[in-house]
Amino acid sequence: MSKRIRTRTVPLTAALALLVSGIGAATLAGTPAAAVSADVVISEIYGGGGNSGATLTNDFIELYNRGDAPVDISTWSVQYASAAGVTWQRTNLTGTIQPGRWYLVQEAAGAGGTTPLPTPDATGGIPMSATSGKVALVTNQTNLACGADCDTAAGVHDFIGYGTANDFETAAAPGLSNTTSDSRDAVGTDTDNNSADFTEGAPNPQNSGSEPPPPPPVKTINEVQGAAHLSPLTGLAVADVHGVVTAERNNGFWMQDPTPDADPATSDGLFVFTGATPAVNVGDEVQVDGTVAEFRPGNDANNLTTTELTAPTVQVLATGVTVPVTLVGPGGRVAPTMVIEDDATGNVENSGVFDPASDGIDFYESLEGMHLEVQNAVATGPRSDFGEIPILPANGAGAGVRTNRGGILLRSNDTNPERIFLDDVLAPTPVMDVGDTIPGSLFGVLDYSFGNFKLLVTSAPTAQRNGLAREVTATASHKELSIATFNVENLSPVDPPSKFAELAGIIVTNLRSPGIVVVEEIQDNTGPVNDGTVAADQTFAQLIGAISAAGGPSYDWRSIDPVNLADGGQPGGNIRVGFLFRTDIPDLQFVDRPGGDATTPVDVVKVAGQVQLTSSPGRIDPTNVAFNNSRKPLAAEFVFRGKTVFVVANHWNSKSGDQPLFGVHQPPVAGSEAQRAAQATAVAGFVNDVFGLASNANVVIAGDLNDFDYSTAVGIVTATGMLDLPSTLPDGERYTYDFEGNSQVLDHILISPAMAARGFGYDVVHVNSEFADQASDHEPQVARVKSK
Repeated sequence: MSKRIRTRTVPLTAALALLVSGIGAATLAGTPAAAVSADVVISEIYGGGGNSGATLTNDFIELYNRGDAPVDISTWSVQYASAAGVTWQRTNLTGTIQPGRWYLVQEAAGAGGTTPLPTPDATGGIPMSATSGKVALVTNQTNLACGADCDTAAGVHDFIGYGTANDFETAAAPGLSNTTSDSRDAVGTDTDNNSADFTEGAPNPQNSGSEPPPPPPVKTINEVQGAAHLSPLTGLAVADVHGVVTAERNNGFWMQDPTPDADPATSDGLFVFTGATPAVNVGDEVQVDGTVAEFRPGNDANNLTTTELTAPTVQVLATGVTVPVTLVGPGGRVAPTMVIEDDATGNVENSGVFDPASDGIDFYESLEGMHLEVQNAVATGPRSDFGEIPILPANGAGAGVRTNRGGILLRSNDTNPERIFLDDVLAPTPVMDVGDTIPGSLFGVLDYSFGNFKLLVTSAPTAQRNGLAREVTATASHKELSIATFNVENLSPVDPPSKFAELAGIIVTNLRSPGIVVVEEIQDNTGPVNDGTVAADQTFAQLIGAISAAGGPSYDWRSIDPVNLADGGQPGGNIRVGFLFRTDIPDLQFVDRPGGDATTPVDVVKVAGQVQLTSSPGRIDPTNVAFNNSRKPLAAEFVFRGKTVFVVANHWNSKSGDQPLFGVHQPPVAGSEAQRAAQATAVAGFVNDVFGLASNANVVIAGDLNDFDYSTAVGIVTATGMLDLPSTLPDGERYTYDFEGNSQVLDHILISPAMAARGFGYDVVHVNSEFADQASDHEPQVARVKSK
C-alpha cells in the first residue's frame, strides 16, 4: 500500500525567486512559462467586452510587474488563440513596466457595453472568447506557431489557458462569461498553476497610472493563524512574518514565533509553502513575506484546512537560534478528554464557538504548525501501514476509560480527543503495539491530513516494547456449544499460505477449535480478480486444510455464492459470510435443507410441531434494498445435543464513507447508519418470526455488524429480546476492533433468552487489532453456551 503524502507542484524555490527578481530593466531572455515568473505576469484577462450583459465595451489583457525592478517590454507582445486553436493573433507592446505597476492592453470592442476601459497602455484588435481561450505573454513580436504546448514554447514568459483551453499551466483557469474575468491577487502571486492563481470575478482593469496597492501589512504568526479554523487574513499579502525554523520538508518549512502572544487560542506556528526544497535550515531565524492561504489536504471536502504562507520571500536574519517548543500533556497544554466538538452546526469552519479549552478539534487547531514535545507516550493503537501511531502523553495520565491492555475505549459520550497521532512524514516511526511506550521526550510539528491532526516527528523515536500477549480463550466442555465469529479480512487463494496458517493457528490455538465458526470476508476462488468467478469452495477448503495442518480437528463448511459483484467489498472479490463446523463432535450436526440460493429468501416454518428453516443454509430477505451492495445474512440450522439451534451469520454495511471525527463536518455524519438500521430490522424480523413459532428457541446472531454496542442498529436486534454479549463485559474488555487508537465494538454475538438463561461464557479474544503484525483487523470472539 503506498504512503499517503501531501503533494503539489511549484518548480521555483524561494531562493531562486529572489535571485531572478534582482535582474535589472534590460530586456529579459525568454523565460519559459513553465517556470514561475519573478517579474511580469498576466494579471487579468477579459473576453466579454461589449457582449450582451457586459458593462465594459472592450476585451482586455492586463499585465503586472511583481518584481523589484522595472522591465523593458518594448520588444514583447501579448498573443491570443482560441481554446483549441493553433493560430495566434498578436498585439505588440511598448515601454517599460515599473515594479508594482500594471500595464493595460485594450483588445476588440463589442457592439454593447457602456463603460470604456481606462486609458490603455497598448491597443490591439483581438476578439477574445468570453468563455475559453489561451493568452501568452511573449518576449518577442513573432506569432507563435504551436498548439497544445505553447506554455513551454521559447519566448513565452507567462501563459494562461482558461475554460476548456487545451493548454495551460498545470490546470486551466476558470471558464468565464460576459460579466466575469480571471485575475490574480493583488501581489500577482504566480505558482505556475492557472487554476490556483486565477479567480473568476467582476472585471477590474488597471493601467500604468493606477495607484499601486498599499504595502502588505506587517503581521505576526498568531495574527495570521487567528483564533479560528480559518485565517482572518486568507488571500491577503502579509509582510515581515517572523519566526524560527522548526522543521522542513521537500516543499516548505515550519516556523514558530519565539516570542508568542499570551492567547492560547492562536497558534504560534505556521507552514511556509515554497513548492520545492527550501533554502533554510532548522534553527534559522527568518522573516517572510507571502500570501496567506488555506490548504485543504487532498482537496477532500471532509478535511480541515491548514494555514500557510504561499509565494514567499524569505530573509534569514540569524542562524543557530534555539528552536521554540511547546509541551503537550500534563505540565503543558492539556487536550480535552471527552469532546471533539459540541457546538458547531454543520461546518466547524463557519459555525460554533472556537473553544480550545473544551473542544478537541479547536484545541489542536490552536497548535497547528507548532513544534511540540510529548513526554512518555503510550500507544493506544498499533503502528499502521502508513507509519501512523495513536498515542497518549504521560502514559495516559488523565485520559478517558482505558482498556485492560492499554488502549482507550470509545464510548457514546466520549470520542477521546486526547489521542495524538505520530506520523513518519519527516522521520521514521517505530513499530508499536497497544501499550508500548516511548520513554522520555519526542518532538514533532503538528500538521493535518486524512481527517486527523498528525504530529510529524522530527527525529526517529525509540519504542519500548512491552510484550503484549495474544489471548487464548477457555476450552468448551462437552456440554457447551462453542460458537465463534471471525472476520478473516478478504481471504482468498490469492493470499499467501502464511495468512491461512495464521488464521488457522488462531482458530485452533487461541479460539480452542470452536464447534461453529461464523466467518466473514471469505472471497471467491480468484480473490480480487474481477473475472466473474463467484464460487469460494477453494477458499474454504484451503482454510480447513490449514486448520488440519495446525493440529486442529476436522471441519466442514456451508455458504451460498452471491450474485457476481452484488455484495460489495473489494471489487471482484465477492465476499460472503459462511459457516465452519466441526465434524468430529457427535452431538453437533449441520441440518442441510435444499433450496437456498443467492436470491431466494429463507423462511421459518413449523413442521410436525418442530420449528425449522425452509432452506439451510438460506439467505434472509436477500432482495431487500437494505442489502444492496452489501452482504446478505445467512441463516443455518444446527442440532446440538438433540436441540435445534438457529445461527445467523452477518456482515453488515461498512462504515466506509462516514465523516471523520476530526473532519470539517461537525457533528460528523455517519451516513452508513441508516442502511445498517434497515439491515438490523430485517434480521430482527427473522428473529421475531422464530420466536413467534417458538418463544424458547435457541437463536444466535453473530458476525461483523460494523456498529457499536450502543448503536441504533444493535438496539433494533436487542429489542427482540436477544442479548448482545459484548454489553455483558466490563468497560476494560468491551472492544473487538481498534480504529485510529479508539478501542470499540464492531463484532457481536447475540443469543436468545432461552440460551442466556441456561448460562454462558463469552470472550473477545484479543489477537489482532492491537498488534502491528495482525492476521486480520478484527478480533474473533467466542460464546460457550450450555446445552441444559
